[in-house]
Amino acid sequence: MKFENKNFQFSFFAAVALLGLLVSSCGNQTSRRTASNPGGISASTGAKYSFDEEDSAFQVFRLPREVIGPRLVFIQGGRAVLGSQEQDVMGFRDNVERTVTIASFYMDETEVTNVDYKEFLFNIADSVSTDSLQKLEPNEKVWANAMSYNDVYSTYYFRYPGFNFYPVAGVSWTQANAYSHWRTLYVNELEREKNFGGKKKKDDEEQSDPLTLDQLIERGVVFPNYRLPNEAEWEFAAKGMIGTQYMDENQENGRIYPWDGRGPRNPYNIKRKSRQGDFLANFKRGRGDYAGLSGSVSNDGEIIPTNVYDFPPNDFGLYNMAGNMNEWVQDVYRPLSFQDFDDLNPIRKDGTNDEQDTYQTTLIDDNYRVYKGGSWRDVAYWLAPGTRRFMHQDSASNHIGFRCAMIAVGGKDR
Repeated sequence: MKFENKNFQFSFFAAVALLGLLVSSCGNQTSRRTASNPGGISASTGAKYSFDEEDSAFQVFRLPREVIGPRLVFIQGGRAVLGSQEQDVMGFRDNVERTVTIASFYMDETEVTNVDYKEFLFNIADSVSTDSLQKLEPNEKVWANAMSYNDVYSTYYFRYPGFNFYPVAGVSWTQANAYSHWRTLYVNELEREKNFGGKKKKDDEEQSDPLTLDQLIERGVVFPNYRLPNEAEWEFAAKGMIGTQYMDENQENGRIYPWDGRGPRNPYNIKRKSRQGDFLANFKRGRGDYAGLSGSVSNDGEIIPTNVYDFPPNDFGLYNMAGNMNEWVQDVYRPLSFQDFDDLNPIRKDGTNDEQDTYQTTLIDDNYRVYKGGSWRDVAYWLAPGTRRFMHQDSASNHIGFRCAMIAVGGKDR
């Protein structure tokens, strides 16, 4: 083949050379690109990446470390069989078994404590009205009862330092969400100060940090939102089935509780940080029996809620996923939620798919939220992660607390 036009001939060979360069550059990218090591050249165009924020060229931001919030435990996602694996003695039939997949996420290793909630109230005191602050304080009257002498806890449980690391009580679902929102803003402010020295100013002062939220997200220095876990996440984390996986994909044995065995006592001698036969949760054994006989070896010593670290964690490293305190989750309550759910990260946000003839006369609406886990005043049946109950989102009790969760958004080696 002969080319008569020299310009065309030059252009043709230049194009071939450029194509060869691109192919060569793509072929040389043998190492796996990750957030911490993105490489220096675009695999799509061959153009050089810019890592200088003063440069006007396309910038790629490295993620030298994955930003993880304080006290969060990584929960590796996967396939799970949710629902109650215990006999439905209550006859509710509202949580039958079904297979779903849960994406990886983070969860607080303990329930939110009194001292955690005090920190929240202290830090928002200057930014909200006195009336709003009072509405966010725990309802200490939840301890008062005309038929029992628990009134002393109304004064002492939240305020006395001896209860600092006991789970907060008297907090509604709405208040728990307010705490989660504040925690997101406050932790991100501390992270921004650490990375850029940009401290949040009052409205009448000049902002020293010119970066927007989107720009901070692009730089990997912003935490995702703290929030209440959804019901599926909470149940998945509570069962801790990661401790039952060995050689294959099959999950031959389910768990009734967040530990092995068919009862609330430690079935092993060395597997957990307690003696064989010790109770693994703070719960009510029966009517009038909150702790057992005084001086007995089997007395768990806990009559009301106790320190969040007093009982051993489950296989994910989470404390008190059964007993001590029930915990709010994000979902609205529906008795038949198992019939209309997504099989990937399921959650019931509202009354979507409600049948009018089923719910038009019910007292259950979108203001009723699920709580799970069992508590110091519940019998062993409610310790099973598959059980579920509900309460109005603005109501509070001395046996319901909460913990926060956060989505896992990838890491430096992804």
